[in-house]
Amino acid sequence: MYKTNRLVSTFLTFSGEAEAAMDFYVELFGEDAKTFGKTYIGEADRGETGKLLNGTFEIRGQSFMVMDMEAEYATPFSWAASILVQCEEEEEFDRLFAAFSDEGSVMMGPIELPPFKKVTWVTDKFGVTWQLVW
Repeated sequence: MYKTNRLVSTFLTFSGEAEAAMDFYVELFGEDAKTFGKTYIGEADRGETGKLLNGTFEIRGQSFMVMDMEAEYATPFSWAASILVQCEEEEEFDRLFAAFSDEGSVMMGPIELPPFKKVTWVTDKFGVTWQLVW
């Protein structure tokens, strides 16, 4: 299990795609992300055997935990909650936007919205909403 001195983490619940989402985010953020551990649902556990019981990772020092739930209990993500990423370079903004919008949906942008040169609000292919600013 992932141990951290952080008392607050972002916890995302998926319906069968937790591991794919976690791997996608860690790969997308490259050196700014790292995986800490994965625990899988066993036969004695509730849920689908082999799916992710708990996955832990970080992006830029922000801790995340993910898990899979049975479809009948998992609730869909919504625009009401999003993950904000402040990009240091335009290339990073463009790369993240391209990855999140591929098979996802764009609610806003990219547009200039002072004091930012580019802003977007996009839901990725897993249903998680991201706000990117540069």
